[in-house]
Amino acid sequence: MELVICHYSEIGLKGKNRRFFEEKLIENIKKALPKNSWQKVRRISGRILIELKKEGEKKEREIKETLKNVFGIAYFSFAESCEQNIREIKKKVVEILKDKAFKTFKVETQRSKKDFPLNSQEINQQVGQYLLKNLKSDEVRPRQIKVDLENPDITCFIEIVESYAFLYLEKFRGPGGLPVGVSGKAISLVSGGIDSAVASFFGMRRGIKIVFLYFYTHSSSIEKIKKIVEVLNKYQFKSRLYLVPFLDVQKDIFKKTEPKFCCLLCRRFMFRIAEILAKNEKAEALITGENVGQVASQTLRNIGVIEEITKLPVLRPLIGMDKEDIINRAKEIGTFCVSILPQEFYCQKFLPRHPETKADLEKVKEEEKKLDIEKLIKEAIKRSQIIVI
Repeated sequence: MELVICHYSEIGLKGKNRRFFEEKLIENIKKALPKNSWQKVRRISGRILIELKKEGEKKEREIKETLKNVFGIAYFSFAESCEQNIREIKKKVVEILKDKAFKTFKVETQRSKKDFPLNSQEINQQVGQYLLKNLKSDEVRPRQIKVDLENPDITCFIEIVESYAFLYLEKFRGPGGLPVGVSGKAISLVSGGIDSAVASFFGMRRGIKIVFLYFYTHSSSIEKIKKIVEVLNKYQFKSRLYLVPFLDVQKDIFKKTEPKFCCLLCRRFMFRIAEILAKNEKAEALITGENVGQVASQTLRNIGVIEEITKLPVLRPLIGMDKEDIINRAKEIGTFCVSILPQEFYCQKFLPRHPETKADLEKVKEEEKKLDIEKLIKEAIKRSQIIVI
């Protein structure tokens, strides 16, 4: 195949801003494609056209797996082109199908160029008749082929657009959404569990460039987080991961404050640090894997108490999802098998038997007065490190 045609859906609804989204999608496709596989990526009439090099034609499988991870693509196809006249289209269709084994077929045409002398239905009929006449029974197709419009063995897709005629046999689903980068940047607080990785995925799917932030108490957990980010990186091609030591903060909280407030106080510290790093990164929001009612700190009251500490919007893509739905999505994107690997948490040793589920903000603030917040935050950030993936 010499070309790949990428179709988008939501981008087509963007009106005057559509060109901005298209150009970002083109940029992301170029970043994602294997090196030396393409010679030109450009927009044509509501599509993105990838012209492959000879080397690229040999990398069809790799290109297919790559484009399945580029947000903004609704579906794509490996296609061939021919002159935009019905005679050449018929010949090309026979050439494409002559070595294919099938009993039934249909032709499906999309005609964007309205001054083409035949409409879509007329093209379907003429090409179908030509196939019935010119694809004779042989060893590949021992029986005469037939038209089946409901459930064909094979479908020949034809697109008439601008000065082109494209022909292909398969459509591959893309991930949909918006191109990563069109919606700004956000800090995603990843924990190593199932939820935060899926939340990051959904953030990227809405066009957000993700900067990952992990608070660790044991260095042994860092490799696990790096693996999760490496899996998610296939959707945005380059990622920054902040690793912030949090053991000293937790020890101080558990030592000086009431146990039932410890989880809330830890989360408020995390949001404070995340807001500082967001300012450095020029990020405009925070993303978390919080899900209402899943754990004690994720009641509506507690979510409000935690969020009060930051001026940034906090996005929670999983807020209304069932755990089973989250797990299924994690399996689809490839993070599940990493997220379920064992991980040690310092706070597990000190978690209260009955944590606060309806915290009073003023009481939480009173507990925070027992801590040297500025010093703890400053030291944690000073000892943090950045990994580029």
